[in-house]
Amino acid sequence: MKLQIFLTLLFAYLSVYAQEQQFLYKARKIQATPNIILEPGEILVEGSRIVAIGKSLSRPKNCQLIDWQGYEIFPGLISPGSSLGLAEINALRPTRDENEVGSHTPEIEAWTAVNPDSELIPVARANGITHSLTVPMGGTISGISGVISLEGWGIEEMTIKKKVALHIWWPGQGLSIHTHNKSLKSMDEQVKDRMKSIRDMEEFFNQADAYLKARNNAQDRKSPLNPSWEAMIPFITGKLPIIVHADETRQISSAVEWAKKRKFKIILSGGRDAWKIADVLAKQKIPVIFRHIFTAPVQINDPFDTHFRAPGILANAGVELSIGLRLGAWSAANQRNLPYHAAHAIPVGLQRKHALASITLNPAKLLGIEDRLGSLEKGKEATFIACNGDIFDLRTTVEHMRISGEEVDLSSRHTRLYKKYQKRPKKGN
Repeated sequence: MKLQIFLTLLFAYLSVYAQEQQFLYKARKIQATPNIILEPGEILVEGSRIVAIGKSLSRPKNCQLIDWQGYEIFPGLISPGSSLGLAEINALRPTRDENEVGSHTPEIEAWTAVNPDSELIPVARANGITHSLTVPMGGTISGISGVISLEGWGIEEMTIKKKVALHIWWPGQGLSIHTHNKSLKSMDEQVKDRMKSIRDMEEFFNQADAYLKARNNAQDRKSPLNPSWEAMIPFITGKLPIIVHADETRQISSAVEWAKKRKFKIILSGGRDAWKIADVLAKQKIPVIFRHIFTAPVQINDPFDTHFRAPGILANAGVELSIGLRLGAWSAANQRNLPYHAAHAIPVGLQRKHALASITLNPAKLLGIEDRLGSLEKGKEATFIACNGDIFDLRTTVEHMRISGEEVDLSSRHTRLYKKYQKRPKKGN
């Protein structure tokens, strides 16, 4: 009898406790998906998940009301590739770990090198970025990227997907014809070097194919495993995508043909000239991570807004578009500007819904996490930001953030230094 009473009371306590974990957020406007705006809007959150979302929801018993009626809510922004956590100060080599030694290192997993205490992570987070793809660099085949949350005590807690894609830096297809540089190789030598790079990469994939066949046919399953070839298996079998970094038209075309021949699923990263062959990319269903919004036009006669217009051309052609910054240590410190890169393309052809998708839902699809992140829908993670205006407006401030339902501190070294120098003694005091 006593046990029955105890269990009844325990069940009642747990039921009340579960209800206390419910929060109802009321906002002036909610951008639930790139196409759906709720104005006003409400989100009901229980634990880490969205229970309901709509213009007006019934408030459950013991549900805590969060009044954000002065704010606009957006899904957490996703950077489709950065060196966050791998690089700290561009000018100090000991603080940088974004490049691996060697030309073919597929076994490298970038998430393992992330510094969870990086000062650049809170800076990016303060402007609405909740997740980022951590990209390895260096060599031709640089390794495997992983997705990290920009909140957590340690890297194991921060990493939400350890293996996303294999990264290939496609050999350049251009030739230099500067005649005054005596140290420059001849045209024939440059062609040979270029062809050798492609042959070496092809041979590497051929060896990985041979390794997989031998392993599958091996009688002795206890034979030693090769880390490099083992790492290649999910990609050569098509289970995971390959991200190809290429900018120039000939590079991109060469990579597309290579992927078609081998029946690989690829994602194009960089894509400076991708807009020139947008129809081809759309037909082949190759997503593009465009990283050149603020890159100056290559040709002197190109219009100054060439790369401002490129995202609109790609999206309007039907290419699944994501927008990111260029990779490397310098960009790690500037990830906070991600929404402004997307915003800059809006006045010159990129529809607002495509711009928002390029930094939320589309990156989530590329990274294989669209069932959890990228939009605000029932059943997805309660990861969103509250702003005092449009996220694409430079004057807007991100006031609140939730990642998996948990409140996130938006302070950073920028806010600390601001407070410090606000208190600076004035002359004469």
